[in-house]
Amino acid sequence: MLSFVSKERYRLEDFVRLIAFLRSDKGCPWDRVQTHESIRRNFLEEAYEAVEALDQGDLGHMREELGDVLMQVLFHTDIERQAGHFDIDDVANDACQKLVRRHPHVFGTPEQRAAGQDWEAEKRRERGQTTVAESMESVSRALPGLWQAEKLQSKAAKVGYDWPDVDTAFAKLPEETAELRAAIDAGDADAMEEELGNLLFAAVKVGRFCGIDPEKAIRRSCEKFIRRFAGVESAVLAAGRRLEDCSLDEMLVLYQTIKDHEHS
Repeated sequence: MLSFVSKERYRLEDFVRLIAFLRSDKGCPWDRVQTHESIRRNFLEEAYEAVEALDQGDLGHMREELGDVLMQVLFHTDIERQAGHFDIDDVANDACQKLVRRHPHVFGTPEQRAAGQDWEAEKRRERGQTTVAESMESVSRALPGLWQAEKLQSKAAKVGYDWPDVDTAFAKLPEETAELRAAIDAGDADAMEEELGNLLFAAVKVGRFCGIDPEKAIRRSCEKFIRRFAGVESAVLAAGRRLEDCSLDEMLVLYQTIKDHEHS
């Protein structure tokens, strides 16, 4: 039995060795053939599951999901270790170097500590970015669209490219809605997509002025819809019917009843 398999309690170095063994010729055939591309989605799914655990405040679930995210980090790193490019120590070194470098107000000279933190400026210096547009290009395309929109708007706002207040931002919503309506009336699918995006982008800007996380807001609406629709379905089934046999008007009445009950 391998020494790191027979332990009652594992440490981080055991985790690293276990992943390396699973990807070795003596390990798991599935693990051995995986690539960054083949398990890319796994990384995203594990990250979202970890965030869900954080939102729930369930420490046991949180601990499990953080372990799954760490496994993804170690797995991707081991692919590159095996290719001879870098290992987990290189990853840790780069992360530590970055943290020290980006905290001159903590680790820097007395003058730097007195000046305080300018995280964005330090990131731009590291990346050799001299323009705001270059900074925008660095925003990950893999982010959920609403978060990407929020980050782009925030970068533009830092140099004064922003509406003066929430009222001005809100006034853009009817304009964008009208343009979406025109695209729908014209039957132009490409314009519909563009105008819907513009409407969502404008809604994110209103949310920024109100201090609202757009992804949190849409998730809240999704959860509310699930809860209310479940109530509609329960009421229909309790009456000995199926949803498919109900008219839209009947379901809307039930939905409104549930909504009114929640607000009462």
